[in-house]
Amino acid sequence: MATKSNVEVTISLVDLGLDDEDLQEQVEILLPQLKEVDGVEDANLVPVENAPKGTKSISGFVWGLIKAKAANIPALFKFLSDRFGNKPIKIGVKAPDGRELTVEASSREEFEFALQKAQDFLNNKSNG
Repeated sequence: MATKSNVEVTISLVDLGLDDEDLQEQVEILLPQLKEVDGVEDANLVPVENAPKGTKSISGFVWGLIKAKAANIPALFKFLSDRFGNKPIKIGVKAPDGRELTVEASSREEFEFALQKAQDFLNNKSNG
């Protein structure tokens, strides 16, 4: 199964139930680790101008959101599953052609299902 490059992935940690300070701490810990994952070409905080409605921000960035460009979706999902296996997170996947998919996972089994759904989405252009 070919994984597409330049896939944009948005990782939302907002549902972890943390206060703003702890949430920001988790993001600051996660960001450099994400950049080390095989196939992750770039990872950054989400600027306020790209923020979904109703999100909080600090210093021009959205609390609890990270955007990454990835060529190896399975490695990214495995990393997230290992790191957040029993915690709820949302993962947005944007294909190079502009189609978008949002999946949620809060267990290792849900991460596996979310990965399969994301791979099917990226490999099937008729979805949407």
